[in-house]
Amino acid sequence: MNKTLKEFIPGETGTVVRITGQGGIRRRLLDMGITPGAEISMRKVAPLGDPIEITVRGYQLSLRKSEAEIILMNTSGGIN
Repeated sequence: MNKTLKEFIPGETGTVVRITGQGGIRRRLLDMGITPGAEISMRKVAPLGDPIEITVRGYQLSLRKSEAEIILMNTSGGIN
């Protein structure tokens, strides 16, 4: 099932399918290791909903929801 990283809930894990954005934001995400095939786990969401904290390639990273909505994910079907 495909959905954006913004739609994930804490504990959910998936694989990056593609980054739909363009320009500087896309380049920044790629530079941080968010590339097609990378596994991402949603760790937590801030109390007001922004930012979110994820684990990618063994490190924790905080992203704005506007950045998370351009990351298309393939979910593994369950919460890990």
